[in-house]
Amino acid sequence: MSTKNRVWRQAALAFVLLVSGCISSTDKPAPSASSPKPFASLEHQVQLFLDEGAVAAVQIRWPKGEWSRAYGVRDLETRTPAQPTDRAAVASVTKTVTAVAVLKLVDDNLIGLDDPVNDVIPGFTTSLTPPAPITVRQLLSHTSGMPEVTDALPKDVDFRPVLAQTLTMERGLQLAGTLPWRSDDVGAFKYSNTNYLALGLLIQTLRDKPIVHVLQEEVLGPLGLKNTSLDRIDPHETGILHGYVTLRGELVDTTDNTFLAGNPAGGAISTMADLNLLMAGIFQGRAVSASSLWEMKTSPGFHPYGLGVWEHADGCSEDSRHEGRGGFWDYQTVAVSSADGRYQAAMTVTTPPMPTELEDPSTQDKRDYLNDRIESTLNETLDRICKPAN
Repeated sequence: MSTKNRVWRQAALAFVLLVSGCISSTDKPAPSASSPKPFASLEHQVQLFLDEGAVAAVQIRWPKGEWSRAYGVRDLETRTPAQPTDRAAVASVTKTVTAVAVLKLVDDNLIGLDDPVNDVIPGFTTSLTPPAPITVRQLLSHTSGMPEVTDALPKDVDFRPVLAQTLTMERGLQLAGTLPWRSDDVGAFKYSNTNYLALGLLIQTLRDKPIVHVLQEEVLGPLGLKNTSLDRIDPHETGILHGYVTLRGELVDTTDNTFLAGNPAGGAISTMADLNLLMAGIFQGRAVSASSLWEMKTSPGFHPYGLGVWEHADGCSEDSRHEGRGGFWDYQTVAVSSADGRYQAAMTVTTPPMPTELEDPSTQDKRDYLNDRIESTLNETLDRICKPAN
């Protein structure tokens, strides 16, 4: 077996599987009589992830049942068994949380969705060179055309110096400002993390509080997300699923989230149970007003994306499901909800350790493919268990 394959096999750490419809959790499966068939495909996919050297956590909720399971170990050093309550970095699912906080600004009449932000967000016109008035809606929907901050980061194969520095919202705008902002990109879908760094500054400015405090008070607390934060974590604390990449063939633990701590575009650490509480709260109408929820689900000119959520077909409804999706080098996460908030599914997979795209550009496609498999697995499982609302 090659050195590369040995690394992948050694990294078969943890897969936490949670399938639920009640607000409870167990680390052993307790399916109903009707559940084995719906979950057989899911368990098969879990085993494929494990065989490939992945680590993951999943929760699926439906109205009358819950199923939870943990697979593997949290990290390669202690090899402590994983638990369904373990936390992991959930990347751009954070954007869904931030989008809720922005829509609450709209609900509170502090700003309108189609109001320009150029003169509202600190540093927006001094750090960046917007070619036109940019609206709140454009930032939420990734249709501002704003340059991607990660494109301005150093491209050294040794990524460790970059990850050791926190990417603040202000620094993110400054870095993005070193790249051209083309006028013909404004109005077209162009996914950019910089949009949500700018939105974080907007929230912070209009609420006159640090973004981390606002998200806790406006979203995480009210929806009951007790195990979710944007704080820096201690990689040595218990209850964390560790992520890894390789650097010139050596395994590197990348669990430390210093780089993204406090980041409204991708800094959340959470559990799958909390992600399902988030999605249930949003789509059951307990997070924002009915008009803001409608806006969130309505795609402004680009079919798969709304305001902070992606869209996916629902096998039991004429409505679409909605998703938060996120990915780092070391974690891939998808959180799904039916439009009425009756069904949720969430999974995070600690990616099999491989080089970053700075060392091997082909690995980005592998990570994207993994994220797509997570999405399809969750939605196929929901299709098997869901029933049309009466």
